[in-house]
Amino acid sequence: MRGVNRVMLIGNLGKDPDVQYLEGNIAVAKFSLATTETYKDRTGKLISQTEWHTVVLWRGLAELAQKYLHKGSLVYIEGRLRTRSWEDKEGNKKFATEVVGDNLIMLDKRNDVHGQGFNGGPGEGLEGFTGADAPPESNPDLPF
Repeated sequence: MRGVNRVMLIGNLGKDPDVQYLEGNIAVAKFSLATTETYKDRTGKLISQTEWHTVVLWRGLAELAQKYLHKGSLVYIEGRLRTRSWEDKEGNKKFATEVVGDNLIMLDKRNDVHGQGFNGGPGEGLEGFTGADAPPESNPDLPF
């Protein structure tokens, strides 16, 4: 029987994406994403609990993140969990679990794009692009 490794997150970027280029000009973006759950305790007091996730995007999605995302951006990320391990300078084994994104939807409302007064609702504009089908750099049909 096969397993399932899927993650779906909606949250805000904790910092601007850090984009690096590997050999062969392959872009890799990394950023922190905060997801907040709010609930009421027994007394009716509102409690917020924030979880921080490390997100990694590759190729076209990494370039898209570099161009359009910034600290505070609201995004939907879909991908899979990946855990890496390494040894630090003292020989201690370290682990990091990351979300490797393969789908990105920008959820920020855009009030004005190139003076056209574009009011995009959640998910409007650049949505549902994967690393393989991200838009080309200059496409006159796109609203930005």
